[in-house]
Amino acid sequence: MKLVVKVGTSTLTHENGKLNIRRTEELCRVLSDLKNAGHQIILVSSGAIGMGVGKLGLATRPTDIPTKQAAAAVGQCELMDTYDRLFSAYHHTVAQILLTGDDFEHADRLENFQNTIQRLLELGVLPVINENDTIATDEIKVGDNDTLSAMVAINTGANLLLLLSDIDGLYTADPRRDQTAVYIPEVRNLTDEIFALAGGTGTERGTGGMKTKLQAAKLCMENGVDMVIFNGNSPQKIYDLTDGKPIGTHFYAKEKNA
Repeated sequence: MKLVVKVGTSTLTHENGKLNIRRTEELCRVLSDLKNAGHQIILVSSGAIGMGVGKLGLATRPTDIPTKQAAAAVGQCELMDTYDRLFSAYHHTVAQILLTGDDFEHADRLENFQNTIQRLLELGVLPVINENDTIATDEIKVGDNDTLSAMVAINTGANLLLLLSDIDGLYTADPRRDQTAVYIPEVRNLTDEIFALAGGTGTERGTGGMKTKLQAAKLCMENGVDMVIFNGNSPQKIYDLTDGKPIGTHFYAKEKNA
């Protein structure tokens, strides 16, 4: 299986923006084991700005572009150093790829990206992808890593996109605010009613939320890629997914609905 795993800032960090060491170590252990089992793994990782905020000792996540970009520059070093150290412990090599929306719009850049990813996977490397926040502007940025991970999954021929979130899956309402919210285990058609279930951003540390996840699901389903949203608080449950057991909310690609 070629699996794209997207992990958000809220999964990787504590409330203060500093690294959640236990959870990140567990995630890297599970992904390393899946690679050992023969799966190809591509990791789309948020967290650069969040980790930069912690590293710089900022009280809150910055709102101005220059400080965001400065935090991203500092945090990306910290993020990749962490992944390199943790995956190396299991004898896996990582590679960093930073992208903007522009890279998907130009045929030559997209081809270069696809060729590089393919060769890295052939060499047994685990690519770690993030948006290039340090140089991204409104005109060229993707804007959120949910959408970025969907674009990566589609353009690398992945079988499945797995979004690790801070929620167990899709609900009829936000279960953190509404105790009557009902869990939805699978989605085969993204109707207007489904999109209406999306709210705003999930946490102050992240840029996404259910809205961007449903947008990512739409991209995947229209392009033949399944997608699953599940709670990243327990990375070991990824084993259930690769073992064929249901976890989170599964969005089925259109060709699989026929």
